[in-house]
Amino acid sequence: MTATEDDSLKPLAAVDGEPAFDEAWQAQVLAIADTLVQGGMFSAAAWSDALGAALEKANAEGAEDNQETYYQCALGALESLVASNSEIDRQAMAGKRDDWEQAYLSTPHGQPVNLASD
Repeated sequence: MTATEDDSLKPLAAVDGEPAFDEAWQAQVLAIADTLVQGGMFSAAAWSDALGAALEKANAEGAEDNQETYYQCALGALESLVASNSEIDRQAMAGKRDDWEQAYLSTPHGQPVNLASD
């Protein structure tokens, strides 16, 4: 395995050298947000404002300052922006999330998770 391949398996590193997320797959929320900014769904400023607001709210509610809280805030901010800037609403997102959860809970360990088509 090369250094580049090895780095791709690590959680996204923060400026201080600590991982920003518990799992590398959690960093996909930032990749999706960046893709949507680049595609014009919402601006970088809107993304920054939404993420900042989510983090401030979590802090005010006493959430722990850890990777899970950061991930949940990033995911919530992204879902909010998608819901307000597209035809996809929060109810549809919640339904799809439930479908994926049911799919992975019913998939044997080591097998690929497949989402049943409608």
